[in-house]
Amino acid sequence: MKQIKYYLAIDIGASSGRHILGWLENGKIRIEEIYRFENGLIEKNGHLCWNIDRLFSEIINGLKKCKELNRIPTSIGIDTWGVDFVLLDKNQQLLGDSVAYRDNRTEGMDTKIYNIISEKELYNRNGIQKLIFNTIYQLFALKETQPELLSQAEHFLMVPEYLNFLLTGKIKNEYTNATTTQLVNAETQDWDYELLEKLSIPTKIFGKLHMPKTSVGNFKQNIIDEVGFDCEVVLPATHDTGSAVLAVPTNDDNSIYLSSGTWSLMGIERLIPDCTEISRQHNFTNEGGYHYRYRYLKNIMGMWMMQNVRKEFHHKYSFTELFTLADIAKYFPSIIDVNDESFLAPKSMIQAVKNYCIKTNQEIPQTEGEILYCIYNSLAKCYADIVKEIEEVTNKTYSKIHIIGGGCQDIFLNRLTAKYTGKDVFAGPIEATAIGNIICQMLKAKDFQDLIEARETIAKSFDVRKAEIIEGRFWEYNLN
Repeated sequence: MKQIKYYLAIDIGASSGRHILGWLENGKIRIEEIYRFENGLIEKNGHLCWNIDRLFSEIINGLKKCKELNRIPTSIGIDTWGVDFVLLDKNQQLLGDSVAYRDNRTEGMDTKIYNIISEKELYNRNGIQKLIFNTIYQLFALKETQPELLSQAEHFLMVPEYLNFLLTGKIKNEYTNATTTQLVNAETQDWDYELLEKLSIPTKIFGKLHMPKTSVGNFKQNIIDEVGFDCEVVLPATHDTGSAVLAVPTNDDNSIYLSSGTWSLMGIERLIPDCTEISRQHNFTNEGGYHYRYRYLKNIMGMWMMQNVRKEFHHKYSFTELFTLADIAKYFPSIIDVNDESFLAPKSMIQAVKNYCIKTNQEIPQTEGEILYCIYNSLAKCYADIVKEIEEVTNKTYSKIHIIGGGCQDIFLNRLTAKYTGKDVFAGPIEATAIGNIICQMLKAKDFQDLIEARETIAKSFDVRKAEIIEGRFWEYNLN
């Protein structure tokens, strides 16, 4: 009997992490979640931070679960959100705290940077969407407030790279996540050392950029002793969106993808970046993808708003109840800008929504249903606006939208997206990021000839449902 080769994706998002095993069986990809844990921000030394030590302990717990189930992976890959980083000193010890992108330390840093290099020139160099929490602004904030940390630093590591280091003792920077820093040159596809020097950020801390499928190394001996087995650590697209886009279940270039989770990432794949002024004015980003593809997309606040609103409700509603509440309030007229900075890390998301409506002289939502519908409706209209912008910038009409990731389960938002965009909307697969992570490992192992074959296998392996509006009601049917 042929032994099954398991691949482990450790997919860590802003609100939770999961260990998902994947393998090939009868020509299809099978996955199984074997461990899940919560993630979130903590307040430390006056900043919002990630609890990196706890995240790593949860990684170890999940690896122990593999041993307990006797499902030892051939390799593992770790992906997380982008932009956040840690610094190591000459002894490879952590410097400072792992401050999170939702912290306010970057306020005003854009103005200071634009006194050195204009926003227009910056975009022309890297093609990355301006977001005030991008790594470039975080590093500049560190230079302004804690320059001693930068002067002591020997290594710059994004979050998944640091977790890889803890497992293997090896330091390797990965390309797709590096592009989220706004410090990678779109033309050279390497760190923009000239830009770093302009900003007085030490260039020595930035290591060689490695592509997905690169081996980081095997577990350190103390990790082997703790989890009970050795394993190779492989770089997937370590930025979670980079992995998610790999799992879009089509090779058709006539489709737009929407990776829906805490953040919504909406865009297309391109083979060359678009760093033009028109693209900048539309605020599109050219993030690096697998095999030097480009993820031409926009970041949208996404399900983060819904997650926070749900926490504030006194009753813990089921998703069906949430959809019902929102549907009851479907004539509520107010629209919010879901990307407004007031929604990034408010004390109360409900109050932030109300304050925005007050500020913009709109009707203030009073009921839970009105709050929900206001967010749902605003998200869907934002998606529709971005579809129009993509078509305007590319001078091309797209017929389909593939919604992937956990947010694709939100049938109410899918319905509104189909309604406002007028496109064919397909939902699935749900665990797109983990699947894309696993696909990278399988491509390294030569289980697939290329990404085209891998995507064809994804399409026949997972539920992909088409969303339609019939007499005002939403329904989906399985295409497989």
